[in-house]
Amino acid sequence: MEIKKRKRLTDSRFLSFIIENEVYCIDILKVKEILGITIISPVPQTPDYIKGVINLRGQIIPIIDLRLKFGMELKEYTKRTSIIVIEISYDDELTHMGVIVDSIQEVICIPEDTISKVSYINGKIQTNFIKGIANTNTGIIIVLNVVEILNENEKKLIKSVEDTVELNQN
Repeated sequence: MEIKKRKRLTDSRFLSFIIENEVYCIDILKVKEILGITIISPVPQTPDYIKGVINLRGQIIPIIDLRLKFGMELKEYTKRTSIIVIEISYDDELTHMGVIVDSIQEVICIPEDTISKVSYINGKIQTNFIKGIANTNTGIIIVLNVVEILNENEKKLIKSVEDTVELNQN
């Protein structure tokens, strides 16, 4: 019994969610908050997947639609559409970013040794976004690497959007 407890503690915990009928998950330690879809203020001259910014208790959070980032079609937001606020590091500074998903599922435990690396999943998602694939009791889950969802130029753009909006507010 003690071995099972110890094994459970070494599993990683992930937040699972749905995009285009596929189950994805991200490391729960990167998740700071989960919000329902809300009014997003657009920011001019940004790529279409950057939907804009929200003001979350005085903090400006850039919002990215993962469907568009992954090259999928835009889908009308519903009451199940959610924003996952995650923490990323850019230039040795922690910053926050919101990602829009179709719906949230649950927090799940996945043993690290069951996450398999992959070189190709489908034409929609670049493999650098993907930490691996987990084969769980409920099916296959794509484990995303939230740090790699944006390349360096996109992280710089997100940071500049955040900084510009904050300056304009002051």
